[in-house]
Amino acid sequence: MADPGRIRVLLVDDHQVVRRGLRTFLQVQDDIEVVGEASDGEEGVARAEELRPDVVLMDVKMPGLDGIEALRTLRGLDNPARVLIVTSFTEKRTVVPALRAGAAGYVYKDVDPEALARAIRSVHSGHVLLQPEVALALLSQEEGGGQGRGGSLTEREREVLALIADGRSNREIARALVLSEKTVKTHVSNILMKLDLADRTQAALWAVRHGIGA
Repeated sequence: MADPGRIRVLLVDDHQVVRRGLRTFLQVQDDIEVVGEASDGEEGVARAEELRPDVVLMDVKMPGLDGIEALRTLRGLDNPARVLIVTSFTEKRTVVPALRAGAAGYVYKDVDPEALARAIRSVHSGHVLLQPEVALALLSQEEGGGQGRGGSLTEREREVLALIADGRSNREIARALVLSEKTVKTHVSNILMKLDLADRTQAALWAVRHGIGA
């Protein structure tokens, strides 16, 4: 039986040695449990649907279905797992498409083990991991989604949006505004609908671009 207090992680990478190294490190973390592995994107999608992990560590370049297409497939299936892209420094150009596809963030393959554990905990808590240069790249490519629609937001929705831009999870937003998490989730859904945005990452970027929050 799964421990409800642990973060359930699925490893998706076509290199067995990488998966073994990740598992070896993560299995000694008290609050993280590796529940499965997959060697390509197609298998990763199937395993994510079967195991329903909290976080998926997803490689980008894999045979067959690559990490970005696998991520898009999971989003189409409404799989709730938060996807953390694992990429190499030389593949930086893949980060922006991955974030646009719905990734909660990314780490480089040479990431310090402790930093990897922190990244997993962070995305599991609802945060989006964006380094400044990637945020700027996303903003520069933004075509104005939702622009001009900010006036349709209520004052409370603007407060919630500011906290999203600050990297807060729904739980943290609820605590800050003295609301229930269910109410915050409703506000987030309304924000995305009104601004015609796909996810929290785009909402955070929209807020930054329009001077709301961080």
